[in-house]
Amino acid sequence: MITFNLDDGFTEAVIRGYRAGILSAADYSNLGQCDGLEDMRMHLAVTDYGNFLQNEPSPLQTMTISEKCTEKLVDEFNYIRCNSAESLAKFLDYITYGYMIDNVILLLTGTLHERDTRELLEKCHPLGKFQSLATLAITTNPKDAYKLVLVDTPLAPYAQMNFGESQDFTELNIEIIRNTLYKAYLEDFYAYTQSLGGATAEVMGEILKFEADRRAINITINSLDTELTKEGRAELYCNFGDLYPEGVMRLERAENHDAVRAAVEPYPQYRQLFQEATYSQEKSLEDCFFEYEVKLNKLAFEQQFQYGVFYAYMKLKEQEIRNIVWIAECISQDQKARISQYIPIW
Repeated sequence: MITFNLDDGFTEAVIRGYRAGILSAADYSNLGQCDGLEDMRMHLAVTDYGNFLQNEPSPLQTMTISEKCTEKLVDEFNYIRCNSAESLAKFLDYITYGYMIDNVILLLTGTLHERDTRELLEKCHPLGKFQSLATLAITTNPKDAYKLVLVDTPLAPYAQMNFGESQDFTELNIEIIRNTLYKAYLEDFYAYTQSLGGATAEVMGEILKFEADRRAINITINSLDTELTKEGRAELYCNFGDLYPEGVMRLERAENHDAVRAAVEPYPQYRQLFQEATYSQEKSLEDCFFEYEVKLNKLAFEQQFQYGVFYAYMKLKEQEIRNIVWIAECISQDQKARISQYIPIW
């Protein structure tokens, strides 16, 4: 704590300044009253987004808004990354690994369905792009994907245990690859944040344990009535989290949605989320997870001298972008009655 400001004081001040520019409830109210996307362009111009859409031709498209919002977030991340000391730079690199995994799975899934490679690359997240990403389009099995592409990326340690098969890609094994990569990534990221100690370990520990638990619950629900065995499901769970190990063992044995709910019943935070999803007509379980994630990420800013604020800011901005896109879609499709169904941040 004493020496934190020597290396990371400037970047923490910058990220807290960025956080002050997150859209307020009044901003969302103004966006919700827009009659068209051109009105949204005008209202966003008076926020911290500024004139980021000024060079975009009319009529404005929802996809354009999403891309430009993401581009602005990437610019902010890269500015922080360029001004980071070694320890923070490594932490920020860990954040990009999640986007790399998403891009790898996007390419593999798109190629399986014979989608155009250039179109797929355009949809990849900028923070997760790497030099040989496009080469994934010519691979047909996990072994080739590892030997030709992933071996030279930061994902190599996560992939080497799971990319030895020569069997051709299928939707099921691509989904298994996604979850095994994320399992290895989250376990490594968690171990790294705990090694940093102090407030960073505390803040990031809470956030990453929730992420591990959410993935365990989603994996269980999504694998019900599929070819995936209970043993195969168990191999996809992270070895940390509030649910680990007792809750995870109950999830492994779950055979229906009620059993999943019963498995998390002893954990107050997840019991409440399941109750909200059950009794609300407008919110799904995924929406409840997003709301809880926003709560955890906002709490990260209550402590100083720690790296959790950098991760939390990225997640809060991603939720903000989802909110903006949701409002834009509702306006463009004349579904204004549903505009309020976004996840509030402040």
